Amino acid sequence: MKLFLSFVLASICTTSTAFSEPKAPPLPEDQMVSRYLQATQAQASALRGGSEEVDIDAAVPKYKKQGKLHALRSISKLGKITYKALGFSGDNVVKTEVIANYLKAEVEAAQGPSTVALTPVNYKFKFKGTQVWNGRQVYVLHLNPREKKVGLFKGELWLDSETYMPVRESGSFVKSPSFMLKKMQFVRDYELQNGVSLPQRTESRVETRFFGNVELNINYLTFSKDNSQASTGSDEAEALADTGAGDQQ
Repeated sequence: MKLFLSFVLASICTTSTAFSEPKAPPLPEDQMVSRYLQATQAQASALRGGSEEVDIDAAVPKYKKQGKLHALRSISKLGKITYKALGFSGDNVVKTEVIANYLKAEVEAAQGPSTVALTPVNYKFKFKGTQVWNGRQVYVLHLNPREKKVGLFKGELWLDSETYMPVRESGSFVKSPSFMLKKMQFVRDYELQNGVSLPQRTESRVETRFFGNVELNINYLTFSKDNSQASTGSDEAEALADTGAGDQQ
């Protein structure tokens, strides 16, 4: 279960959506990807120093266990992610074994360069067609990993046709990090706000060999910038992962 959470940072079964028949791409795929990488680099800078409240729901249906954490997610000016628990309800096992390990995995992943980023080094990009998403035209790109490596997934990337910001990522991981884990799938939706693509909802599912399905869904609430915050000191997410400190019932 812990290994699953380490690789569902991007993170439900892909919903089938009709899109227009594939035609010649409006511009070569490599140019699309280049514009996407430029947009996300600018986005990362824009998000630093910001914070947002999140609701994290997790469940192990086979054992009828579930829990919900309400927390404040902050990104420092240096890109460090921390979480402050604002409230929790549900089973403590779900809290410590599912939610807390997800938070710890995200914090650790943000501390160094990613070897599984959505770049041409790791993926082949193929234009699949266009789609209308929240009233805007988007480009649908098929992602195919260049190698079968833990952390890479096969699926889709949807890009806003004007800004090249991501509006959806979805797929299945191509290699399990453990014999205990079978199929791992996810969908992450974004919302464009003031020229920035903000995570809106992430849904993930994994089939385990002994625990059955494990589910983890995240709803991202209002995002705000506060130049006075962005502390790079205590790691509240790690404290939560270890002890659950900061909960308010």
